[in-house]
Amino acid sequence: MKSIIKLRNLSKGALLLIVALTLQSCFVAQDYTRPELPVTEALYRTDNLPTDSLSMAEISWKTLFTDKFLQQYIEEGLQNNMDVRIAIQQMIAAEAYAKQGKAGYLPTLNVGPNWTHQELSENSQFGSFLSNTSTDQFDITANLSWEADIWGKIRSNKRATQAAYLQSVAAHQAVKTQLISSIANTYYNLIALDAQLEVTNQTIATRDSSVTTIKALKEAGQVTQVAVDQNIAQYNNAQALQVDIKTAIFKTENTLSILLGKAPQNFERSSLEIQKIEQDIVLGVPATLLSNRPDVMAAEYSLIESFELTNVAKSNFYPSLTLTASGGFQSLELDKLLNANSLFATIIGGLTQPLLNQRKLKTQKEVAIAQQEQSLLQFKKTLLIAGTEVSNALFSYESETKKFGFRKNEVEALRTAEANSEELLKNGYANYLDLLTARQSALSAELNTIDSKLQQLVSIVDLYEALGGGLR
Repeated sequence: MKSIIKLRNLSKGALLLIVALTLQSCFVAQDYTRPELPVTEALYRTDNLPTDSLSMAEISWKTLFTDKFLQQYIEEGLQNNMDVRIAIQQMIAAEAYAKQGKAGYLPTLNVGPNWTHQELSENSQFGSFLSNTSTDQFDITANLSWEADIWGKIRSNKRATQAAYLQSVAAHQAVKTQLISSIANTYYNLIALDAQLEVTNQTIATRDSSVTTIKALKEAGQVTQVAVDQNIAQYNNAQALQVDIKTAIFKTENTLSILLGKAPQNFERSSLEIQKIEQDIVLGVPATLLSNRPDVMAAEYSLIESFELTNVAKSNFYPSLTLTASGGFQSLELDKLLNANSLFATIIGGLTQPLLNQRKLKTQKEVAIAQQEQSLLQFKKTLLIAGTEVSNALFSYESETKKFGFRKNEVEALRTAEANSEELLKNGYANYLDLLTARQSALSAELNTIDSKLQQLVSIVDLYEALGGGLR
């Protein structure tokens, strides 16, 4: 008779399990689809509309940056930079949550021994007819619980944790892209300062010689003491500029040290003259930003996470089917605990429909929907910012390329004017003020030419970053 009852109980449990597995195929959770985005031809704001799906972002940074010192520093930065290492730890934490999300389909199981001592009141319902009101009970109990994913709540939570992990991966890639850009720009600033220092040193040497010459002209009666004083002033002005440039070099080296995760130090480097970007400027269609820009990818993963959490919040309104089971050994006497007669088992199947919960579920749903809308707006905003950055970098590159040609012509003209003014002054045909003006203008123009060359390189780096380069 007992075996028949046990068989019936097992049959009921198996039937309930089959029903749960069947219901598990029913979902109310929706699948994510990418929303309509402002990815249009006008996103880059250029007359040369890109038609090629390829982008310079797909070029490896090792190919784009050919300077051997710069390549070495980028490699070191990717290994040692503190922001990159922090992002890696954030990625590891997100991966742990993703693994937990995948395990949501599995049941929970725990087991442990227990001892219960109970003292009954002698005037209570049971204590009044028991001779011994003190009891001890020993048990070793295992508890198992499993929830059927009828409405897709567990599936949505799993997808949400996976999206959060992928968002952390994209954020890590964004840090790397920004780091490569920062190291390249800092390096280019450093070699540009070297070039400006070289020009300033040459200017100091020239003006030192000019002071000697102007003093000789004064003694010959061709110029006054004012001309001598003005030349000495220009000489000291160049020396002060030299101090400023050396200070800037010192601080820029310290900035590079931080980017590389090193203590402040001097860095080997090449020169500004040999820097060339030989890769073609290829933008790719605006839609490529969705797959190349890590911050855009991170924003979409954030949207996916919010979307799936909204599914979870909605599914909480529906009934949940849970199966719980417990079993083990239970005995009033410790020496009989592991006896076959001490075995016990309980199986409970329950369908729970939430009714009154102090508006918690409705609040969770409203908050989830609002957060999903925030994520959507942030996603669209990030894409628009990406397009603007590409537009700005491209326009800057084209402008600096044109300006560099004008700057070179300006330097040549002013250097010629300086030489002619000096020659005319020696022969008594020019005013010393003309020479001073020509010298100061020539120095400023030469420094501006170096800066223009620097801005060309910086705009290329900015464009590479804006397109999402540096991931390869």
